[in-house]
Amino acid sequence: MAANGSKEDFPDEIDDQLRGFDLSVSAVTAMLEKLISMPRNELEQKLDPLEQAKLDLMSAYTLNSLFWMYLVTRGVNPREHGIKQELERIRTYMNKVKEIGDKKKAARLDKGAAARFVRNALYEPDEKKSRTKVASKKAAEKTRDAPRRKLPKPK
Repeated sequence: MAANGSKEDFPDEIDDQLRGFDLSVSAVTAMLEKLISMPRNELEQKLDPLEQAKLDLMSAYTLNSLFWMYLVTRGVNPREHGIKQELERIRTYMNKVKEIGDKKKAARLDKGAAARFVRNALYEPDEKKSRTKVASKKAAEKTRDAPRRKLPKPK
C-alpha cells in the first residue's frame, strides 16, 4: 500500500497535526526571511528603544524556542535542560517591557482639570447666590458713596 501512493496510512489526527506544523514552519520561515532581508543596523535605526528591546527579546525567545524543539526531536527532555530557565528569564524581561509599554499608554492626570472637576462637583447654588448678593451690595455701596461729578449746565 505504501508503494502505491505518496500518502501513507497515518491516522487523520497525525496528518492534521503534521499539516498544521508545516504551516507553522512556513510562517516562521517567511517571518525570518523578512527579518534577514534588511540589515540589522538599518532596522534598529528605524525603531525606538522600546521597540528595539521587543525585537531583541522576540529574537532571543524564538531562537531558544527553536532549540527547545531541537532537543525534543533528539529525545532530550527540555524541562530538565537549562533552556527552560533561559526561556523563563526571557519571559520575565518580556513582561517588564510590556509593563513599560502599558505605562506609556496609560492616561495621565491633569491636576488643573481634576481640581476644576472637584470644585464644580462641590458647587452649591445657595452659597453662590449669597456671594453674589454680598458682591452686589458692595458694588451698590461703592457707587452710592462715590463722589458725583457735576455736569455742566446746558446753555
